Amino acid sequence: MRILLLAAVAVLATGCSPGIAGHAVPKGFVVKDGTVLRFRPVLTEAPAGPVAGPAAGRQSTDPAAQQAALLGFDCAQGEPDPLDGRDDPALPLVSCDRAQGTKYVLGPGFLSGADVSRVDAVADPRTGSPVITLSFTAKGAQTWAEWTGQNVGKQVAMVLKSRVLTAPAVQSAITGGETQISGKFSLPEARQLAKDIAGG
Repeated sequence: MRILLLAAVAVLATGCSPGIAGHAVPKGFVVKDGTVLRFRPVLTEAPAGPVAGPAAGRQSTDPAAQQAALLGFDCAQGEPDPLDGRDDPALPLVSCDRAQGTKYVLGPGFLSGADVSRVDAVADPRTGSPVITLSFTAKGAQTWAEWTGQNVGKQVAMVLKSRVLTAPAVQSAITGGETQISGKFSLPEARQLAKDIAGG
């Protein structure tokens, strides 16, 4: 089941949470293929809307071409993405969240799945709300701490095979190698998102 009711902008916070009474602690997921998961900064976000023009230039460095591609990109679920897993992480990318239809212009990737050691979905013991937790490798944790410290309040997209899975906002600099994603989802939906982030 895809997440349909994420918060408009989910939030990232520090720390890792165990399960709470009455909830089993999921074993979590290991990223299957570190080359297909990428973390990219969100440069522009646009709501779902009618397609206007061709979607050429989805990896252009020209802002005008990016905007044209954003308007022309069809986010329909049934259409295969020609860039599926073949996007260049060193270039920007126009993509979308197919569950919500939100379109994005994303910056070059700065982390990959190889920098993530584990993904879990658990209930936050403070609130009881489901959260997704990501644990980074030592190298990934350092890069993540630097990037989040310089980008508080901005969104970061987690992109699997050129498709945006989630694009939460950074609440604060995140150190320590662990991160939580919170939003309006059930525990099964959070677990599905964790599984998707890990590569399915």
